[in-house]
Amino acid sequence: MVCDFFFPQEGGIEIHIYQVAQQLIALGHHVIVITHAYGERKGVRYLDCGLKVYYVPFMTVYRESAFPTAFSFLPHFRQIVVRENIDVVHGHGSMSTFCQEAIVHGRTMGLATVFTDHSLVGFSNVGSILVNKLLKYSLTDADHVICVSHTCRENLVLRSALSPRKVSVIPNAVVSENFCPADSNSNSNSNSNSQFKCIDSSSISSAEDSGIVTVVVCSRLYANKGADLLVSAIPKICLMDPKINFIIAGNGPKIVDLQQMCERHLLQNRVNLLGAIRHNEVRDTMVKGQVYLHPTLTEAFGTVIVEAASCGLLVVTTNVGGIPEVLPEYMTVYAEPSTKDVVKSVLKAVEMVRTKEVDTTKFHDEVKRMYHWRDVAERTLGVYNKVLRKGMRSESIFMRMQRHYQCGIIVGKLYVLCVVVDTIALFVLDFLNPRHDIERVYGDWSTAVNKRVGDCI
Repeated sequence: MVCDFFFPQEGGIEIHIYQVAQQLIALGHHVIVITHAYGERKGVRYLDCGLKVYYVPFMTVYRESAFPTAFSFLPHFRQIVVRENIDVVHGHGSMSTFCQEAIVHGRTMGLATVFTDHSLVGFSNVGSILVNKLLKYSLTDADHVICVSHTCRENLVLRSALSPRKVSVIPNAVVSENFCPADSNSNSNSNSNSQFKCIDSSSISSAEDSGIVTVVVCSRLYANKGADLLVSAIPKICLMDPKINFIIAGNGPKIVDLQQMCERHLLQNRVNLLGAIRHNEVRDTMVKGQVYLHPTLTEAFGTVIVEAASCGLLVVTTNVGGIPEVLPEYMTVYAEPSTKDVVKSVLKAVEMVRTKEVDTTKFHDEVKRMYHWRDVAERTLGVYNKVLRKGMRSESIFMRMQRHYQCGIIVGKLYVLCVVVDTIALFVLDFLNPRHDIERVYGDWSTAVNKRVGDCI
């Protein structure tokens, strides 16, 4: 697994990689993660249940994405995959530099390559055009592509000129035992290894009796996550209903706007800004409310709304991207990405909660049946087996150059040049440091604890 975004940073991609890797280890496979260094976290680290992570020291640029170098990552990548006896290189995230470079280098080394896209990218602005051009280059070398929703699949096929037959849809999932409702004690007792402990609902019952409804938001506070909608909608909601409070967990550049909004409208007692919280604190934050608000402007899947539904919250979310594919309609109240519609939908959801129009107590068990990481890992493993049988890696360099040449009149020639340079660089590295001289890992800690992984997860 190769991606710029991994722990200690927390987010949807990070959790996806971690959970799928753990499940694959539980199924008896050897899995490692390659990412860039995070502060003082460099070198090789072992996470829970034997997951081995290589933190490669590279400079990062915008939002923890590594500085693109094209070829300087190759010596590190070659050393790691040869040492670890890697068969499949699986890159994650279209905005990840490590991911795209690893797919190209993996194909040069004759390895099977898989890519998973977790986000939606536009077509018009300069950044989107650049990302799409680079992605078209790297995905030419991918054996298969996975998307987390059908909307994400359509978006990726259009912007990368991929054949739809090359792209599969495998959604995200949640560890439902870690996101149980506030008044559920059975779930926590049934899983003694759960990260979270279910709390008693008596602490919030008095608020419910008085008609106060708490709306929870857990999100990175960026413009694409709808932070501007929060700034404009919350004062209107609080003005129209004095018995609605907000809990906002998350950090980002827009937190200053939210702080100013609270001061301007004197909402300090009704809007609780928690700042950044750890993922193991998300459940305990969510169960303090009855409605979850997710005002995103673009989203390929939205794992957080599954977590909220699993906690027994009615979800209010914008009708964008792959969001409508995630949950049944009776668990959600949809809104257009506008202030007026978000206000209207939140007020509607609050009224549904107060009148008990929807039974949220059944949400947890239904989500548990819909999403599970073991299912995601098994479907991903099916993709690995498919690409390993495919034999595309045996193609000649001239066939590979021909595929890249067809990517465009101008950029096609540039892609061919990159393939030639990458091949020559690998040849030089193999000459200076032959692969048979690299010490191999034939059994490490992750292999030794495979039998215990099932208990860990």
